[in-house]
Amino acid sequence: MSGARAYFFCGIGGSGMLPLALILRAQGHEVAGSDRMLDQGRSGAKFEFLRHRGIDLFPQDGSGIADAGQVFVASAAIEESVPDLQAARARGAPRLSRAELLAELFNAAPTSLAIGGTSGKSTTTGMAGWILTAAGRDPTVMNGALMKNFTTPETPFASAVVGAGEVFVSEVDESDGSIALYEPDVAVLTNVALDHKSLGELRALFAGFLERAGRVVLNRDNAECAALAAALRPGSTSSFSLVDPTAELYAAGCVPAPDGIAFELHEGASGETIPVRLSVPGRHNVANALAAVGAARACGVSLAEAAAALERFAGLRRRLETVGVAGGVTVIDDFAHNPDKIEATLATLHDFPGRLLVLFQPHGFGPLRMMRDEFIDCFAHHLAPGDVLVMPDPVYYGGTAARGVSSADIVAGVAARGREAFAFPEREACGERLLELAEPGDRIVVMGARDDTLSTFAARLLDRLAGGAGAIVGSEMRGSAASFVPSPRRGEG
Repeated sequence: MSGARAYFFCGIGGSGMLPLALILRAQGHEVAGSDRMLDQGRSGAKFEFLRHRGIDLFPQDGSGIADAGQVFVASAAIEESVPDLQAARARGAPRLSRAELLAELFNAAPTSLAIGGTSGKSTTTGMAGWILTAAGRDPTVMNGALMKNFTTPETPFASAVVGAGEVFVSEVDESDGSIALYEPDVAVLTNVALDHKSLGELRALFAGFLERAGRVVLNRDNAECAALAAALRPGSTSSFSLVDPTAELYAAGCVPAPDGIAFELHEGASGETIPVRLSVPGRHNVANALAAVGAARACGVSLAEAAAALERFAGLRRRLETVGVAGGVTVIDDFAHNPDKIEATLATLHDFPGRLLVLFQPHGFGPLRMMRDEFIDCFAHHLAPGDVLVMPDPVYYGGTAARGVSSADIVAGVAARGREAFAFPEREACGERLLELAEPGDRIVVMGARDDTLSTFAARLLDRLAGGAGAIVGSEMRGSAASFVPSPRRGEG
């Protein structure tokens, strides 16, 4: 893309839209936008940050579409009733989906590195971007989450980094089928599991993604990934594993800790073994780390450089992020929103003692309907005896989504399988129940996606637990903000 252009983002505050708007603005383009959450008075700090970056914001009433020279950028699923879309059509403005615009930038890069998969792609993107940055490659990084390594007081919403180097790193999305637009030099596939689409649709999308890549890095421990690898041309793939020592990258001897996890990193080709200690917890993050190392190695970074950078990886916002501790209760904010991610979060937390009081807010009625049985099965299997699940209605910002399945249906199914679970239409009522239940040693886990106010909600829970006596917040805790060591429960030690 050459020459400065004018862009208007409808839904500019979205996790996929905001970083793309930041990249274009940093490249010298004129950027403006609108957002439902802005009109509703939500997430004010995010929108002030965009204004400070020279991005003009408008009500979502069509007033921001000035002329036919603006490129109108929106989700492919935008409703026909949105005034911005109607105004763009009336003025004859060209239209691109977010994914089409990102694909234009990505495919034009000298070296393109795409991170795909059902789960873990944001963390893997952050890890790979940080490794390449630490190795002096100065990459451009497009992520759907805030990357702590790149966050400063001047850039509190660092979900994108604009570098001067040749590598463009981006997570790519299968949920809307747009992964088919990307032609990566290096493709990473973290895993494949049921989420927004059927497994049949996912297999076809991910197979095409891998076939278009010059080099492929994938997860041998995931059966779907392994099956896709079998169809690729010999010599084009490398794999990583936590269980198979014949994989090109293998993690042995995982030792979990409340604020991270240690392991031995083995590389088959070089025969090197390097001890690594991550500051983010969970075996799923070991898998993410191996994926990022594989990507960096495909871009020419040495194993030693990659391992050293991983030890300084600070994590992402809302990925097992400890908000703080008050009254002996730890409050954790987490992005988990599909069964695969929820299982990983619960498994990581269950490595250490302490009851879990889980608030799960579904990220839409559509996903809830598609994965109803999988959600029930996940919570029934992975909540421990004594854990409690509380669910509000799904997040909803308008539109025509069918509401045939509710949070109450999930709760009923989980309760029928012997776990304690409650549903309340309003999130505030869920919070009251969590506070009623909480005792020293418990961990309150706020889970969900597509709603920035979940973090504010988690912070309010911490304040209520403190009861005016103060709390230890995440930034004041020793070690990583992911630390979740519980205090003893009443009557213990």
